[in-house]
Amino acid sequence: MKKVFEIINPDFGKSPQTGMTKQHYIEMAKYLLERAFTHVNSIDDPITFPIIPGKTYPEPNAPDWRYRSAEFEALERTFTLAGPLIHIDPETEIKGINLRDYYCLHLYNALTPGHSNSLPLPEDLPDSTYQFTCEFGGLFKTLLLMPETIWTNFSEKKKDEMVVTISKWAHHRTTQNNWRIFNIITLSFLKKFGYEIDDDLLKNHLLWVASYHSGNGWYLEQTYNYYSISLFIVYTTIWNRTFGDEYYPEIAGIIEKSAQKLMESLTGFFGKDGYINMWSRSICYRTWVSGAFPVALMLKDKTLLDPGFARRLCSGSLLQFVTREEFYDNDIPSLGFYGQKEYMVQNYSCSASPFLMFLPFICLALPDDSPFWTAKENEGFWDELGADSKKVVLDNPGLVLANHGKTGTSEIIPGKVYYDDPNYSKLVYNTHFPWEDHNPAGGTSMEYSFRSLDPRDLRGDDINFYLTGISLSNSTDKNAAYSTSQNMVYNGVQNDIIYRQAIMRKPPNNGVGYIIDLADIIIPGGVIRVDRSRMAFEHELTLGHFGLPHLNGEKAKIYQFEEGNKKIITASIQGRQLALIMYNGWDKLDSIVHNNRNAEADESTVIYAYKKRMAKNPAMELMITVMLHKMDDSEWTQEELSPIKNINIMDVTPASSSLGADITLANNKMYKVYFEEIDGNKRS
Repeated sequence: MKKVFEIINPDFGKSPQTGMTKQHYIEMAKYLLERAFTHVNSIDDPITFPIIPGKTYPEPNAPDWRYRSAEFEALERTFTLAGPLIHIDPETEIKGINLRDYYCLHLYNALTPGHSNSLPLPEDLPDSTYQFTCEFGGLFKTLLLMPETIWTNFSEKKKDEMVVTISKWAHHRTTQNNWRIFNIITLSFLKKFGYEIDDDLLKNHLLWVASYHSGNGWYLEQTYNYYSISLFIVYTTIWNRTFGDEYYPEIAGIIEKSAQKLMESLTGFFGKDGYINMWSRSICYRTWVSGAFPVALMLKDKTLLDPGFARRLCSGSLLQFVTREEFYDNDIPSLGFYGQKEYMVQNYSCSASPFLMFLPFICLALPDDSPFWTAKENEGFWDELGADSKKVVLDNPGLVLANHGKTGTSEIIPGKVYYDDPNYSKLVYNTHFPWEDHNPAGGTSMEYSFRSLDPRDLRGDDINFYLTGISLSNSTDKNAAYSTSQNMVYNGVQNDIIYRQAIMRKPPNNGVGYIIDLADIIIPGGVIRVDRSRMAFEHELTLGHFGLPHLNGEKAKIYQFEEGNKKIITASIQGRQLALIMYNGWDKLDSIVHNNRNAEADESTVIYAYKKRMAKNPAMELMITVMLHKMDDSEWTQEELSPIKNINIMDVTPASSSLGADITLANNKMYKVYFEEIDGNKRS
């Protein structure tokens, strides 16, 4: 078998960017299942995958139900590929096994008590929430859309036997936010096919889900993330068309309205080549957000996305991974992003979890004459963008999207982040420079990293002890390491400047003395940072650029030089380059090699700015830097490295705020960075 998926006979007439047509989607799905079915020896053999040691489940000595859960997850999530293939052709075979027969057999065994791999019932377990609920939602989302794939193939007797288990899990306890969707999907499937359910419970879940809509097409999560697209939009739009429009039209209307609103910004999350951004949790799900592209053709208004642009991005996102040899581990998608990486997965994942990334294959449920298949591929807004950059501001979730025509990359700039987690807390996320894990030694990529040198912290005192006489735990070991922002606050976009705040230490430990006020000015291929330090006590601070992976053992090339009033450090690997320009508020520029923190390689380089302040009461400072990136090997030009023409720093600004600046760019455009009433403009 080939080591990666290859497009055979690409159609560059219909798809000039990728060559991908509907037939290639079918071939890709078969290729991925053929590799997965290397773990299946016969039709009677349940599909299971090797357990990955580490924090993913099931761990050694886990209870039996955890193994049942991992098995069911493998069965259900591979059906994300198998279901659409059966829909296209019920006689589809993989390794000589008829897919419809295989999934009918093993779903019946899993859902009918008495079989060796049948699922436990909720009453057999402690009253809690379990992964089974999530997988039921995924299974019946596919079967609501394509019931003929397997459900209609069962006898009424077999259906009745399975419904006992299905109904008990559908009515069982769920958790907050997106999990309610799983119960909604399963309950709705039962009702649609004539089985009795608790209608009040279904309506209750629906109203809860509708209440989470926050605006801009986004829904409340633990913090805003891709679940808002993949579950709250993709799953619920399928629910709308197959059930909600008929049974709950008013609630379906809320969902429809939010989905239509999301389409206004969806394409801005992807790079020009369709690359997705490594952002938020459940990174191993990768392309599941691309499921929103075929869903755009399931909305009542099917004109909200250019279908040729939608297919181009959808295809590009899949090709981003399936064409990479390191993407596969044990012949299935690895638990990571590009390859197996322990640090970027969660303990609720198992070997089969990444198959959810193939949610976009619901596109195979669209008919042959759907514009998704017939429209000619195009590059949408990128053609008009040229070398410029554009922003999309989503005030409600506190996100800003930047699309850089010069480099073809897209960025997510987060604003409402509630904890220190590299999945969320980076200053910016870029489609072509995946984030790195935090480095306790400093120099963390795309973060402000802070280490206290306050003698009270070094002694392990609570800094309020001498005021209150009450001692709180303050670990000297913890204080010896660098930490990143504890949360991020969104303060809005004013006069084309993105304002946020990085809270480096939360109250009650004098949180107001650990604030970095952020001001981002987006420029072609990067950002000008004019950030105000309000760090009240002795400290060290680093600001890291994106990490550069050492591919094929080749280290990044580093150059450092001074020019006029600025210091510059650059780093490059083949096809990618970074530049960090320091104007004010820092002591020096440097680089550091990281181990086992990067998504693409075991070793990587980060260039960063550094400062150390030992005054008992350090002054506020403006930290002015420029962070640039590009996707070629060309030499940096004088013009590229001179984006700022003039800087005028003011202790008191015309807006009656303290410590701001007028920044004049090389093109003579002026930005007034004043931080006016920034604390009162918090939109956290």
